[in-house]
Formats: sequence, C-alpha cells, structure tokens
Amino acid sequence: MSTRLSALAASVALLTGLAAPVASADAPPIVNLATNPGFEVPSPDLADWGSVPGWNCTGGPAEAAVTTTAPHAGTSALTATPANAESTGECAQTVAVQPDTTYTASAWVRGKFVYLGATGTGKDVAPAWTQTTGGGWQRLSTRFTTGPNARTIRLYVHGWYQQGPFSVDDVRVDGPAPTPAVAAGSVPTNDKVVFFTVDDGWQRTPEAEQFIADHRLPITAFPLPMPAAADPAFFRRVTAVPGSSVQDHSVSHADLSKLPLDRQQVEICDARDAMTRLFGTAPTFFRPPYFAWNADTLQAAANCGIRTVLTADADFSWGATNIWHPGLLQPGDVVLMHWTDTLAGDLQRALAAADAAGLKPAGLVDHLR
Repeated sequence: MSTRLSALAASVALLTGLAAPVASADAPPIVNLATNPGFEVPSPDLADWGSVPGWNCTGGPAEAAVTTTAPHAGTSALTATPANAESTGECAQTVAVQPDTTYTASAWVRGKFVYLGATGTGKDVAPAWTQTTGGGWQRLSTRFTTGPNARTIRLYVHGWYQQGPFSVDDVRVDGPAPTPAVAAGSVPTNDKVVFFTVDDGWQRTPEAEQFIADHRLPITAFPLPMPAAADPAFFRRVTAVPGSSVQDHSVSHADLSKLPLDRQQVEICDARDAMTRLFGTAPTFFRPPYFAWNADTLQAAANCGIRTVLTADADFSWGATNIWHPGLLQPGDVVLMHWTDTLAGDLQRALAAADAAGLKPAGLVDHLR
C-alpha cells in the first residue's frame, strides 16, 4: 500500500485554484457543462436505473450514493465508499466538448487521496488530487485543452485503495456554451427518400423484425434504455440494414417541457451513455417524448453532444395513417412509428405510402448531419 501511495504521490502534482477560462466579448459564454454537478437532480422513478443521475459509478449503489449529510452547498453531495481493496470508488461522466478548446474542471472534495481528472481529451492531463482535506471541503481544479478530434471527454473522480470513503460536490467543467441543437420535423433534401423512425421498444415482435429484414428497411430506432438493455440483440438485428441507427429517446419518457434544463440534461445524457454502451456509437439525434420540447431541450441536447431534436411530420403508429401536411408523403418526411404488436402492419402501410409517393426509405445518419 505504501508503495502505491508514494509512487502516485511522486508522479502527480497537486493542482488547485486554477481560474476558469475567460470568454472574449465575441465568444460564447462560459458555462458549466457537467451533468448533475451538485448531485441535486432526483433519480428517475425507475427501480432498476442507476443511483446517481448523470454519473456512472463503477461500484454502483453498493459504493456510491447521494447523501444529505453536510454537503458543500445545496442539499446533497456524492459519497463513495470503496467496497474492497481493489476499488477506488470511481464515478465518471461523459462531457461533450469542442476540439482545440480549453476547459477547466473542478470539484469540491472531502476525504483522503481524492482525485479529479479527465481522459479522452486528445492530450495527457494530470489529475488534480489531495492527500487529505483534513475533514473539511477542498477545491480541486485542473485545466486542459482538447485535441483536434476530441468531441467528448470522460470526467472522473475517485478515491484511493483502502483509504476509506470520500465525498464530492459542486463539480464543474467550465467551457464555451455549445450552440443549441436544431429542432426539425423533416429533413431538407431533394432526394426522393423518406425516413422510418420507431420509438420506445417495449413490444418487440418477430413479425416486425422479419418485415424489416425481408424489405431491407433502414430503420432509425429511438428505444428507451430499459427495453434496449433488456434485448440489445433485437435492436442490433433490426438496425442491421445500412443507414440504420440507434438514437436517443430519454431515460424515463418524461415530458421534458415540464422539467428544468439540468433535469433535461440528465434525461438526454444518461440515455446517450446507455445507447453508446449498448451499441458502440453515440447518438446524434434526440426524439423528445410526446414531441414535447422547449428552448431548454435544445440547449440540454447540445450539452449532451446531440445535434438535432427530431419530431416527425407523419404518424403510422397503432394502425394510424396520419400525414400532417396536405397530400402524399414528401421527400424528407420523417415517419413516426412505435415498437408495438401492430408494427409489422404499420411498416407495411408506411412502405406502401412511400411507394405511392415515389419515395424510398433511407437512413437518417446518411442524410442528416
């Protein structure tokens, strides 16, 4: 143990008190990009979802929990208690960033040998750490500049082996505010194409899967994390046709227009992370549940690295045939459907409507950037 501690202490410098980058008059405002930075956002009402919204803690609820005992500010803080000698109690989150841009990460911590750092920046970043906070709160801070290909970084906090519990509060990743996502109900294109999108994921039928395979339909799936995690192989099969993809539909299917920005960001970012873990590609489109969104939704989506908040202009779900503009389907139309026991028939009607308009189904990832 002493070798571990002395080697690490000798190789890492303690970085504290760095100021946040300052924006020029013409630059975007500097904002905190961290998700649930003060651990104040309540967990979605889902019994088997994670215990700390916005954060992925390696030990899960057995190690990490939101507590209300003596937070640094507000009403809550994160306390992690490594469960065994091989655990550091790490908690991390993915933060969307811009290439070649400077950010400052900081957090208030309490405990022994607590670390704050970032990976995936495109450059080596030394973590900030402290040997002990002496029972009180101490601010750790480190600054980094992203490489030319960086789009996300992994922000982490952790303790050290056999050093007991530690607490974290008021995390920040200060950097330029991203441009809000774009809201769209269709895709601007002159190509004779239409886009089939399928939401939720609770009812997965072999008939729908077979219809997609037989007709080689490019499908853009917007599953919720829970049904996606229950049967990821199904979603891999139904999105196997080139142009297909799995995108973001929130964690709990809440009406986001009724939630503040920080809670919307948790819904979108946590679902993004779940889809990325399950399918290996980060979503770039977000489908708001009930098509309910506001300006905060566009900013929250952008903070999660999402470029487009997508609704639709036709609905063929549950036996319906609704086109929300005069006439037949038009090039660039987005068709809404759901993973239900009617989906095979819904797909058949949607395909017939596309054929009648002289259109072919296409993948959103090939046409919407």
